[in-house]
Amino acid sequence: FAQDNALLLKEAQNLELKFDEAGALEKYKQLAANDASNINVLVKCAEFNCSIGERQKDKKVKTGYFQQAQNFAQQAYTKDPVNANACYAMALVAAKMTEVADDNKEIIDYVKQIKTYADKALAIDPNHAKANYVLGKWHFELIRLSWIKKAAIKVFYGGISDTQIDSAAYYMEKARSIEPYFVLDYLELAKVYDYDHQRSKAIAVLEKLVKLPN
Repeated sequence: FAQDNALLLKEAQNLELKFDEAGALEKYKQLAANDASNINVLVKCAEFNCSIGERQKDKKVKTGYFQQAQNFAQQAYTKDPVNANACYAMALVAAKMTEVADDNKEIIDYVKQIKTYADKALAIDPNHAKANYVLGKWHFELIRLSWIKKAAIKVFYGGISDTQIDSAAYYMEKARSIEPYFVLDYLELAKVYDYDHQRSKAIAVLEKLVKLPN
């Protein structure tokens, strides 16, 4: 049984290296079915469902992937609520659910969850690169919300500070220093600097991004 799981894990990792996310996800799902206590495998399932779902044009299909991601993240968090990876997965999924939720109250609840779980992940492991990235993006997205959603968020956060952009850059820069090959962080960090009219910094980040290996 252990050998079967080891083989499945190797196959999943190889598919991941080949950018076959759908294939890798199926292998990780098999691993999760074999061993529901493996937090890292459950988190991988959540991540791949988010990644694949993000590219879907049909909202129902996208929502289906995000809901599967939510189930895997919840399993991981239920198994070990003080695991930084599980907390990060909960924050990641909450961020994705804001994209498909229709009800304003539901959206605000997910916005709160992103911060809650990202903060918890970083309290457990301050050097969790992806949790730093998610928190940085949370700060950035707050600035770019529509005025209707900003008004709703004001009820919970008392408004949106001008320092959000600085916080976004801080957490994304920290993520980059911890995990220098996490390419998505570079792209979002460049957007942060561009939004803040720091074009030279944005260009410098993008120049480093295009030189990274696949």
